[in-house]
Amino acid sequence: MDWLANVYLYCAAVGGTVLVVQTILLLVAGTDHGGDATDAGSSDVDAGVAHDATLDHHDVAQSHAAETIFLKWLSIKTVVAFLTFFGLAGLAGGRAEWPPIVTLLVALVAGLAALFVVGWLMASLGRLQSTGTVNLANAVGQTGKVYLRIPGSLGGAGKVTVEVQGRSVECRAVTAAAEIPTGAPVRVVAVNGNLLEVAPLK
Repeated sequence: MDWLANVYLYCAAVGGTVLVVQTILLLVAGTDHGGDATDAGSSDVDAGVAHDATLDHHDVAQSHAAETIFLKWLSIKTVVAFLTFFGLAGLAGGRAEWPPIVTLLVALVAGLAALFVVGWLMASLGRLQSTGTVNLANAVGQTGKVYLRIPGSLGGAGKVTVEVQGRSVECRAVTAAAEIPTGAPVRVVAVNGNLLEVAPLK
C-alpha cells in the first residue's frame, strides 16, 4: 500500500522536524534563563524571589493541566513523539518488507510507546520542578548577611541574602533592633509575605 508508506514518510518528516525545532527552542530557553536570578531587583523582592514566584505560578498551571488526563498525555511533545516513532517504525517495516498489517501494528505500538514514555517523562520533570520551588517560610531560623543596611526599630527596609532550601536568595528585610549595617550577620526571626524580619547575631 503505497499511500500508507507515504503516510509513514510524512509522519516521520513532520514529527522529526518539529522535534528538532522543539529541542533547539528548549536549549535556547535554557540558556536565556541560565543566569543568576538575583541580578535584577524589584521594589518588593529581588529577582531571585520574583523568579520563584513565577515558578509558583507555573506550578499552579501545571497542576491544573495534570488534573485532565487528555491534556496531560496529548500535549504537543507527546503527539510529536507519536508521529515521529510511528513514521520511523512504519518506514523500517516497509524496508524490511513486512506485511502491511504487521507494519501498521508495529508502527502504532512504537508511536503509542513513545507517547506514553514522553508523557511520563514530562510529568516527572514537572514534579521535580515543583519540589524545587523556594518557600520563604523555610527561611525562619536561617542565618544570612545584610546586603543593604537595615534601619532600626522597623523604620524601613534593607536587604539581606539568606540561603533557603539550598538557594541563595536576596530579600527585603526589617528589624525591630537597632540599625544593622551592611555586611553584618543576621538571623531570620519571622516572615511576612516576601518581607523578612531579622535580628542581629550576637
